[in-house]
Amino acid sequence: MRATLAVVLLVIVPATVTLAREPQRPAEEARARMEHHLREVGQLAEHFEDVMSRDCPRFTSPGEWHAYLDGEIDRVVLLVAHLERAWIEAKRTGDDDVRRAAKAPRKRVDEARALVDKLAGCADGNGAELSPMEVWRRIERAVPRRQAEIALP
Repeated sequence: MRATLAVVLLVIVPATVTLAREPQRPAEEARARMEHHLREVGQLAEHFEDVMSRDCPRFTSPGEWHAYLDGEIDRVVLLVAHLERAWIEAKRTGDDDVRRAAKAPRKRVDEARALVDKLAGCADGNGAELSPMEVWRRIERAVPRRQAEIALP
């Protein structure tokens, strides 16, 4: 019994802890992977800045409005997914600079929240209703699937 316990404590537990750790990557590789995702975030953020600077779009039918809204929500999902993937890539290295670089753009989520709030106001002008909280729940449910789609090999 004691011998079995000793084997478990000396061999199996350290091996399990080692396997549970995230794989380490060289900082250069992690930075390149993280920067790919942050470039995508930058492009999406530029689109959102453009949307925020313009008046609410007007559509002639509820179907057109919902198609536009679905497209914008999909872009928010993509932005959040890229932010999450950037952080996942950064965590795979011990380089603090890479990790800081991955965390810096997280403020983009606040900008996306402002966009959702604006879209809620735009919904009124298009004869629709939009609950920002429901939209964020939808976004949160969609992000993991989208992360899997955009993960680098």
